[in-house]
Amino acid sequence: MRNLLLTVAAAFALIVNTTAQNGGTVPMSGKSPVTNINRNGYPRIMDDNSVVFRLRAADAHNVQIDIGGKRYEMKDSGDGWLTAITDPQVPGFHYYSLIVDGVSIADPASESFYGVSRMSSAIEIPEDGCDLFETQDVPHGMLCTLRYWSEYSNEWRPVIVYTPADYRENGNKYPVVYIHHGGGEDHRGWAEQGRLANIMDNLIAQGKARPMVVVCVNSNVPSRNGSRGGYSWEGMQSYRTELTENIMPFIEKTFNVSNKPEGRAICGLSMGGGQSFYIGLRMPELFSNVGLFSTGIFGGISGASSFDAEKEIPGIYSNTEEFNKNRSTFFISCGEQDPRISHTQKTVQQMKEKGVNVTFASFPGDHEWQVWRKSFATYAEMLFK
Repeated sequence: MRNLLLTVAAAFALIVNTTAQNGGTVPMSGKSPVTNINRNGYPRIMDDNSVVFRLRAADAHNVQIDIGGKRYEMKDSGDGWLTAITDPQVPGFHYYSLIVDGVSIADPASESFYGVSRMSSAIEIPEDGCDLFETQDVPHGMLCTLRYWSEYSNEWRPVIVYTPADYRENGNKYPVVYIHHGGGEDHRGWAEQGRLANIMDNLIAQGKARPMVVVCVNSNVPSRNGSRGGYSWEGMQSYRTELTENIMPFIEKTFNVSNKPEGRAICGLSMGGGQSFYIGLRMPELFSNVGLFSTGIFGGISGASSFDAEKEIPGIYSNTEEFNKNRSTFFISCGEQDPRISHTQKTVQQMKEKGVNVTFASFPGDHEWQVWRKSFATYAEMLFK
């Protein structure tokens, strides 16, 4: 195996007239993203939100940057460094990889996050008006990672819990949210990519959300026979068992949180939205607050069949009055460029015509974290009023 030496730029100095992929020149001004870990200036976000990458790859024949599903060739800029500049990127959080001679690896110049089913590099393109996602000079809560014993899977499993700044100052029971990640991610997603603690700290400080405990679960629970769950009530049974018989009892024993449906909420993005849909809406004795962000259960994804709300949630149309009575908050959101959007809007419209009390919100963006951050912030403001 060749010894590939990947070295990122070590200087802060601005390089002018660096050759770009298209043969033009690019002024190397701009700013280094928050995910850059050694403060050497690369990858660098330009004023138009394009991104410049520079690195050395000794002995490598071909190096590319893969970001947003598009690959950019890295070319020798004449000083021994390989350079590539991307198209302008939309604001938000983007996974990316280095492709070195066909092998996809994380960039040593950036933080790595568990997403797309592996550790991957990421870059954050800032968006005006999104200070809610940033660390502010407000009272800060805590994020703690704990391990609980799962009788279902016979192993110690992780969970990350957010507690608000005043949690240790009084003996009040706090409302609690069980928040779910998407496919290819785990319990770290909302705590890291989702910036959940910043969102909660800032909303609470602004008086827009009640202090609450938020539990970031790992819902990657295999069935006992090894089969995948799938988007159905039957397919959710392995994780339903894990949540209701292991995670929730552990949280209620360890933290001072509500054990009543009106004091509990469940929500999630994509795959986690499907889990929240079935478990939250089919079990009103546990949850009276349900939030679904960019779920594909209504359609817009490969393999999704026609959606029948009454079949999936018996009583939602045939006994709508009772359905509404048992739910304090029912919230659905989706990105405006997400292929799920039209299917989601159609279902929400049908629900409203049938008399279901449901709130819908859409945000600019595709199937991505900026949409989900905004979705959770909107949902959190609605809860436990």
